[in-house]
Amino acid sequence: MRPIFQKLLLAALVALLGVAPARAADRLRLGLQKTGSGVWELAVVSAFGLDKEAGLELTVTELANTDAAKIAIQSNSVDIVVSDWLWVARQRADGAKLTFYPHSTAIGALMARDKAVKSVADLAGKKLGVAGGPLDKSWLLLRAYAQRQGVDLTKSAIIVYGAPPLIAEKAAEGELDAALEFWNFAADLQARGLSRVIDLRKVETALGAKGAPVVTGYVFDEGFAAKSPASLARFFAMIDKARRLIATSDAAWRIALQRIPAKDPAVLALYRKSYVEGIPARSVEQEREDAAGLYATLAEIGGAALVGSAKTLPAGTFYEPAASAVR
Repeated sequence: MRPIFQKLLLAALVALLGVAPARAADRLRLGLQKTGSGVWELAVVSAFGLDKEAGLELTVTELANTDAAKIAIQSNSVDIVVSDWLWVARQRADGAKLTFYPHSTAIGALMARDKAVKSVADLAGKKLGVAGGPLDKSWLLLRAYAQRQGVDLTKSAIIVYGAPPLIAEKAAEGELDAALEFWNFAADLQARGLSRVIDLRKVETALGAKGAPVVTGYVFDEGFAAKSPASLARFFAMIDKARRLIATSDAAWRIALQRIPAKDPAVLALYRKSYVEGIPARSVEQEREDAAGLYATLAEIGGAALVGSAKTLPAGTFYEPAASAVR
């Protein structure tokens, strides 16, 4: 064999031996509410190849509502869902090992068509729609805020509970004097002429929060987290990239828009503004501290029906990634 061919063959063998087999992508099963912002982010992840970049294979189950997400994670049908830290705290109080990692600080508002409604005191005798039920966190926060001003909304106002879309529609049609709504429905109502009377972020601050507390987060079992810390770390970093793209790239926003039912451009602008403002900017420890303070207030007003036997935020409610986790 000629020397030149020997050298070429040797070089090829060295190259082959030096190439490690590609690592199989880690699989994560996600359960996301089909109307939530989580599906916007996954659409951007897919379009920009962020999942492949992170070495993740994502299986997404779209869910009808938050209750479906709770059932999915409790039945181990999925690895991760988006839910509320207060619900996670209650599950831990009852012995479950779920834990929470911040996703969004976007929060709702008290909306009203009547310009005379400017404070909780002005709700006296008014029909107030509350998205969710009597133990909804936003409602309990507003009640606590009102009580500090000497107002018991359960006695002064006429309370109507209902699903967020129903409450929003009744408020828009004038069947309700005011509505306490989630952030996206509040944006819809604002575009339809209702005033933002009280932003719940103001309520949180008045109740002692030092920053903009996280509202929703990724929820998963701590046993799963212990087995897959590196996968989770890469997942969180991947989602953060998607969020930044939605915030800064019109191309990414157009992809997200494909997952949003047709809306007026003014509404969509409010959606994007609220979404971007809701991107968490603080450490997990800062979020946990604010949540612990709000939890004490919520436990006082909601009682055992809300928090069970845990009068303080249960340890482990907020997930603390290991410093050694590979991103």
